[in-house]
Amino acid sequence: MSTRCILIIDDEEDIREVTQLTLELEGGWQVLAASSGSEGVNLARFHHPDAILLDVMMPEMDGLMTAKVLQDFPDTQPIPVLLLTAKGAMEVMDKFQDLGITATISKPFDPLQLVPTIKQLLAWEE
Repeated sequence: MSTRCILIIDDEEDIREVTQLTLELEGGWQVLAASSGSEGVNLARFHHPDAILLDVMMPEMDGLMTAKVLQDFPDTQPIPVLLLTAKGAMEVMDKFQDLGITATISKPFDPLQLVPTIKQLLAWEE
């Protein structure tokens, strides 16, 4: 079994750190972290992670634009994207419906439930 690789794209440093530690310690996964949409797209194109956790509200290149750019590249298009959002899930899903978003995870989230939630949403059995 290979180690899963998750890319976190979030401009909030505290959220990135908590999420990264949780995924590494609880999931045993490799974690990449980006503080902006453009940095995240570059990391996704180079590393081809198994999934992307994408913040919706970011300066300059927000989650909507980042998801659109990820869909434009054939090498990042099939990567499952889970939105991290403090907004209402249904409101966000309407905007992202055509962008291949797999699901949303509401902020704040329980770090102890994050790994089981991701496994369930992505149907990862380990």
